Amino acid sequence: MEGNLQTEASLPDKNLFRIGEVSRLTSTKPFVLRFWETEFPMLQPVKSPKGHRLYRREDIETVFVIKRLLYDQGFTIAGARRHLSDPSGEPKGSALATASPNGGANAMESEAHAVSQQQAMLNRRTLLDLRDSLRSLLTALESE
Repeated sequence: MEGNLQTEASLPDKNLFRIGEVSRLTSTKPFVLRFWETEFPMLQPVKSPKGHRLYRREDIETVFVIKRLLYDQGFTIAGARRHLSDPSGEPKGSALATASPNGGANAMESEAHAVSQQQAMLNRRTLLDLRDSLRSLLTALESE
């Protein structure tokens, strides 16, 4: 994938943009932008009286963030949605149990067990994200 050559600072000096302009500015196809509107509640362009989508500058910034998360950082749609709704990026329950210096083998086993449990949670989360993405894709394909 090519990098984002366009940035928020180099957007034309206006407040509203039609979908074709946003498509060119972000190097994203219009059908992808429309699909992302269904998947990311924070991406809601306003509609003109004729029903045309009009993206605000903050919508374009959101498109850049979504594109970076999906294409550059490898997030799933569900994972990117969660990341955008909780930008701290900290998975709940991610703190590992720390071993006490005098704990010996039991502390090391406890830490290894905590790491193993965290890895299992991450694997499960990845599979759930994949399932959500596949369901979304199936829904999109069925609606065509």
